[in-house]
Amino acid sequence: MDKNYYKVNDGMLWEAPDDENDVIWRFKGNPLFDFNKEKRFWHICNSAVAIVGGKYIGVFRCETPDGRPYLYIGKSADGVKWDIDDKAIKFVWKDTGEEFEFDHCYDPRLIKVEDKYFMVFCGHEDSPSIYIATTEDFEKFILYPRCFLPCNRNGVLFPEKFDGKYYMLNRPFSGNGSKDGEIWLSESADLEFWGHHRKVINKFDNGKNYWERIKIGPGPAPIKTDEGWLLIYHGVQSTCNGLCYSMGACLLDLKDPSKVLYKAKRYLISPSEPYECVGFTPNVMFPCAALVDSKGHITVYYGAADVNMGICFTTVDKLLKFVKEYD
Repeated sequence: MDKNYYKVNDGMLWEAPDDENDVIWRFKGNPLFDFNKEKRFWHICNSAVAIVGGKYIGVFRCETPDGRPYLYIGKSADGVKWDIDDKAIKFVWKDTGEEFEFDHCYDPRLIKVEDKYFMVFCGHEDSPSIYIATTEDFEKFILYPRCFLPCNRNGVLFPEKFDGKYYMLNRPFSGNGSKDGEIWLSESADLEFWGHHRKVINKFDNGKNYWERIKIGPGPAPIKTDEGWLLIYHGVQSTCNGLCYSMGACLLDLKDPSKVLYKAKRYLISPSEPYECVGFTPNVMFPCAALVDSKGHITVYYGAADVNMGICFTTVDKLLKFVKEYD
């Protein structure tokens, strides 16, 4: 793996497992927010986290008591206790310089490509689609024109370019659940005009993966390893009591990430704790951020039941072994 790239995260929050045989394990301090004390927001979930200049910074999906989801900056000394701004993020259009406010927006990812930080998120002007914004100070966000036609969600950039082009994983959908809800790869030279769209990761895999039968979607930015790009994603199963969102993992080719090298047939981790199973949307683990250090430790931030945030831990080596063993 590229140790220099991930060295910026050295010293990050990470805990060793109680059982060395565990592939992935939860933070004992979950969930992160106490809504008996936090009165400004109804829910805080599905949020992005990065370490910038040695300090934690996050973009949080916060829902005010009227139910509107929007994006807010949060800061933390330890990655657990967060100070979230009272005011929502301000967006400014890249081409006109005018301020813009979405009807609502949610589910951000933070990705550093070269020397810039990009936020990829779902925004609603008239229907859901993927937007990109860049920032230098995490106060003002420069908004690019809408990336894709509606409807599309779960966009995430790769943390480096391929032959000078940006690559983005995304999940277009039409509402016809049996025909869509799979992961695509798109390319762009300028972050505005996207093309060469192709489907790269199938759900259900011809009836083998029931845990992801309904739809799948990219999670955090892919993790670069010597063997390929590790992708943590979410998969959705339908039950007689509603939907269940679990995490899965696969490995994409290092030079051509449209090629899937390994994809685990079983889920990586699934809702089982009360804060994951009970909430606004029960039975949800929705990964949005993964911090990796130079030792190969991985800290995953995930949304729990569309109400709260949780953390779980794993390692690069454990995930590589997992995707190969259950491919």
